[in-house]
Amino acid sequence: MKRVAFCWLLLSYQVAAAVITGTIYDPGGRPVAGANVAAGGSNSTHSAADGTFRLEVEEGHDYRVRSELPGFTPVERSVTVRPEGLHVDLTFTAAIAFHDSVTVTARAFAGDILNPDPGQNVVVRNDMLDSGAGRPGVPVSIPGIPVETASGGIKAPQYFAPGVAGDHGESIAQYFQVGSYLVPNNLSANAHGNGYADPNAIIPAVVETVQTDGGAFNIREGNHAVNLAAAYGFTPRIQPFLSVGVDGHDVDLIAGWGPSDPDKHAWIAIETAWGNGFLNTPEHRRQFKLNGYRVFTARKHTLTVFGAGYYGQSGIAGLIPIDAPVISDTIDSRQQDQSHTGEVAVNDIWHVGAGGDLHLSGFFRTYNLSLYSNFGDGLIRQSEFRTAGASQAEYVKRLDENLSILAGVDYSREAPRRLNLDRYAEGSGTVYGPFSQITSNNVTLNSVSFYSAVEGRMAGWIHYHLGWRRDQIEFDNEDRGNPANSFHRWVPVDSPKATVSLVAPGKSILPVISLSFGQAFIANDPRIGSGIVRGTPVSRAHSWQMVMSKTLWGTDFTVTGGRTTQEQTVAKIDPDSGLQFDEGPSRNRYVTVTARRRFNRVMLQSSISKADARDLAVGATLPEAPRTIFDVVAGIERLPWQLQARGEFEEVGRKPLGDGFVSTPVREFRGAVTRPFANGRLDAGVNFMLANGYTGQTTEVLALPNETNAHERVVGVRTRSYAAVLLRWRF
Repeated sequence: MKRVAFCWLLLSYQVAAAVITGTIYDPGGRPVAGANVAAGGSNSTHSAADGTFRLEVEEGHDYRVRSELPGFTPVERSVTVRPEGLHVDLTFTAAIAFHDSVTVTARAFAGDILNPDPGQNVVVRNDMLDSGAGRPGVPVSIPGIPVETASGGIKAPQYFAPGVAGDHGESIAQYFQVGSYLVPNNLSANAHGNGYADPNAIIPAVVETVQTDGGAFNIREGNHAVNLAAAYGFTPRIQPFLSVGVDGHDVDLIAGWGPSDPDKHAWIAIETAWGNGFLNTPEHRRQFKLNGYRVFTARKHTLTVFGAGYYGQSGIAGLIPIDAPVISDTIDSRQQDQSHTGEVAVNDIWHVGAGGDLHLSGFFRTYNLSLYSNFGDGLIRQSEFRTAGASQAEYVKRLDENLSILAGVDYSREAPRRLNLDRYAEGSGTVYGPFSQITSNNVTLNSVSFYSAVEGRMAGWIHYHLGWRRDQIEFDNEDRGNPANSFHRWVPVDSPKATVSLVAPGKSILPVISLSFGQAFIANDPRIGSGIVRGTPVSRAHSWQMVMSKTLWGTDFTVTGGRTTQEQTVAKIDPDSGLQFDEGPSRNRYVTVTARRRFNRVMLQSSISKADARDLAVGATLPEAPRTIFDVVAGIERLPWQLQARGEFEEVGRKPLGDGFVSTPVREFRGAVTRPFANGRLDAGVNFMLANGYTGQTTEVLALPNETNAHERVVGVRTRSYAAVLLRWRF
């Protein structure tokens, strides 16, 4: 009897056991089998065929759950285990095959509470298709979303979604992903647009992923997220390196440093670029960038800090007629552009309990722009200085494996000051008059936003994500030139969101089908400018989307169809003239077909999008919105003599430009061939682009120097082919 009592007493002092369960997913949301999963270093297992895993641990302790699989960057999460156990899902967000160069296409899948859009697209950064010497200003090429750089790279590049014009801030949202925080990068009420996004501050080498989604279907994405949202994700670690890109016109130097300890996620990178570009008029371009990143972990907190600084100055080639030769490829050689920015963003993920995380985030940014450009009506000058900042609190909790909830509040403030538009009074051609002021404003946009969502699964096949967003936006317009046009106003915006996915069992012949609905909005420029009435403060939109995906014959096929209707915008200001004009109501319909196949050491992806965008008031097609986008991306890991190759062909078809004018197609083939030397420490190769067409195509009324009468014609910036030598040394 004493022996039994002793054994019972001994067992009573044993530490109680608990269980950690979860599922491992790849970047496309598919379960991953055979991934190593560990908690606490010694306790490990492998994920099953359906991606699930089970680990027995001691309750009441903190653990770092980490998963590894060859070809992917390890993923980990810090947790506290309670007696009832814990469920943790881990998703590989980046692949490291092809030397950090692979693309994962959009795929309908059961996403999580933070990423509800089934049409999302994960692009892992590809060194050889990034901005190289001669093509500054584009951090990364996003397959299927063409980009234009209609200047020397100082002015923000313009990304295009099917059927959406990318200039003047049409509703495309852009973010920097810092931890779990989506740092907004749009410049509302910008001197050159309604919501310009300027990613020039980012060094290409630190971009690891770009996630794109429909924008309207995620309650975490608010202003500008009508047609598309793109979030740049940063690499957690950098192996010290020095990179040089050089050709006959431009030089680009990049250096990065990070600690050798793989558990320390920190780095700092600098870039400087200068040169004259590839057109006849020298750009005299100078760019300087500084980026830094650090992750701190302390018990239940994961703190991520990101900072960026940028200065750029350049001459601008300018728009020229595409049907007439122009000496030096410019109408007015006085055109130039200058901008600088500084930004810091912080995100803290606080693990407050079993399955619950509190996200505390914020950022502060300054921005300056000074732009001199000629659009046919004479030289104009646009300038501004702004400060922007935000703070956000967000709570995420997984109640069980079939139900998660999210609730958040966000306060943001943008304050463009000295938001000016001036026009140069032309003289005799040799003597010029002074600038005359068209508009001068101090604008303040304050926004208080509340949002919540619920996400889960039911009936086995059905995955749902339901959310609601409420934005209360304050518009304060101080008109310095005409005080009578000053005003102050609060505007509320409600945005419901819903996504339902039908996910059949793995061996089913049925495709995965997702249906989404969302309301979205864009905060319009509050300036009245040269007009006489207040414009529409907020333009609302309704979006629908269907995504179908299926793997057949080893190839992933995805079909995405969408429709967005936007209400009429009254008296939107023209950033080039200061005049007011009305837009809409409008409708955009599009369908995109994507196919992706991975062979042994070869990756191939292609997509084609067709769109129809119309002004419903008059039935005319919307100008400058691409109707057809065709894209092919290929990568070969190993060729003879250890060569590696990447290539992307992109074509943007003819676009209506208004008044009966139609653009010419734009075709670009970007590629690179590299070879490692010195046991992989040195990569050497060439980066090139073969181009045909003009970027920034639009219509302007102008007269050439040898003409006496001005008339409307199609203008653009000539796209030039180039080739550059690339050298990258890893320390």
